[in-house]
Amino acid sequence: MSDIITLYHNPRCSKSRAALELLDRHGVQLTVVEYLDTPPTQETLDALLDMLDLEPRELMRTHEQEYREAGLDDPALTRAQLIAAMLEHPKLIERPIVVRDGKAVIGRPPEKVLELL
Repeated sequence: MSDIITLYHNPRCSKSRAALELLDRHGVQLTVVEYLDTPPTQETLDALLDMLDLEPRELMRTHEQEYREAGLDDPALTRAQLIAAMLEHPKLIERPIVVRDGKAVIGRPPEKVLELL
């Protein structure tokens, strides 16, 4: 098992900060990706969805203004269109996401990240 964990992090999010603190307390080697500043690529987002076993809409923050304004609740939108929306508006991506050895969890609640340790 790899010792490196990747945290897709938003420092303004309390759940994301709590997950980071939890991981720090456990002394894990950590790569932090502030995904609002460095959004994932399409390939990375696709891989995250596969690891999480989620469809794009399930990884989206549906209460964000960008979600409503872009009409992303339209059931006719394809997987590719929803992923494109998250790439254009990374704020829509649920957080925090923690990845280790091809597995991922959403840190809600933050203690969920401990599943990967």
